[in-house]
Amino acid sequence: MNIIDFISADAVVPDFKASNKRQALQILGRKAADIAGLEQHLVMDILMERERLGSTGVGAGVAIPHGKVANLNKLYGVFGKTDEAIEFDSIDEQPVDLIFLLLAPDIAGADHLKALSQISRVMSDSQMCGKLRKLNSRDDIYTLLTEATDQK
Repeated sequence: MNIIDFISADAVVPDFKASNKRQALQILGRKAADIAGLEQHLVMDILMERERLGSTGVGAGVAIPHGKVANLNKLYGVFGKTDEAIEFDSIDEQPVDLIFLLLAPDIAGADHLKALSQISRVMSDSQMCGKLRKLNSRDDIYTLLTEATDQK
């Protein structure tokens, strides 16, 4: 499974403004809801429920919020880059500026785990994150994300 299997160029949100985790999740959750044809409040409830279990801030300025949605027909990813890093309760206590959100069908099982694994692999690469931080174009970010998974 590659990132291109669950993200489109329209699902990239470059340099958005958010002052906290909740606001960042609302912005990216709204984008995910629009793309997946879901109600925004449903997506936000799922994301916040997952955050209550433990922060999805994985360290090094990266967060991977995710959740499972009933009656969803496929995986949907949204990538966002904040204009300034925000507090996200990350495991390393560092602020976050790169956020890759994933929504999966509640019956996805292995596909959900494969997608999270793929995202984690790409987002744990410090050189990749450095390149993403320098890009401001939706298309350039999308190209970098999708080409990186083709090579891994």
